[in-house]
Amino acid sequence: MTNALDVVSLRAGYGAINVLWDVSLTAETGKTTVIVGPNGAGKTTLLRAIMGLVPVTAGDIRVNGQSRKGAKTWDTVADGVVMIPEGRMIFPDMSVEDNLMMGAFPRACRAGWKRNKAMVFDFFPRLAERRDQIAGTLSGGEAQMLAIGRGLMEQPRVCLIDEPSLGLAPVVVDEIFRILGQLRADGMTIILVEQNTSRALKIADHVHLMQSGKVVLSERGDAVDLDRLHALYFAHDAA
Repeated sequence: MTNALDVVSLRAGYGAINVLWDVSLTAETGKTTVIVGPNGAGKTTLLRAIMGLVPVTAGDIRVNGQSRKGAKTWDTVADGVVMIPEGRMIFPDMSVEDNLMMGAFPRACRAGWKRNKAMVFDFFPRLAERRDQIAGTLSGGEAQMLAIGRGLMEQPRVCLIDEPSLGLAPVVVDEIFRILGQLRADGMTIILVEQNTSRALKIADHVHLMQSGKVVLSERGDAVDLDRLHALYFAHDAA
């Protein structure tokens, strides 16, 4: 079976500053791939490079076996690859419902907007209750739900999710990971960047640890030793 996404010996960065050094990883179709690592490890840069938001200087990005290196971001979205960014990045002056409809803007998503909106409201009843509320007045947890819902409106085949639990109360984190678990059970291909390693490992099919722009550990989720992972995470051990 062709993998949903392959990153091959990727180098990328910002101007003269290279951040990723020969990064390779695979996201199997219908599986959840978790990427962990300390701040500055290059995790977000990797997701941005996949989406065409950061220039790639070497290596390749393949979606369903086809090279997408150098593709425009909107073409990557058209391929079914969607990113839910760190920090929510919702439209604060628009209503909750209008934010969701922005996710349905790509042409391929327009016909199914009613079905997809109903699905999002089923996942997140609070968004249904606040559909007419201005998004900038939502709590942090509600804003994260909205960001995830907007991404789901795009009917992703591969969903990149960057730090969904960051800054949220434990009860909201529980809700977010419940939804991620449901999406995983439904067979969505997920690439999850997350610093809450213990929670992320519970839904991980495969785990990659990044440090200083490199992948230093790559293992099946059920084979990861959490103590060993944390030792590497904090550079108390060598890979």
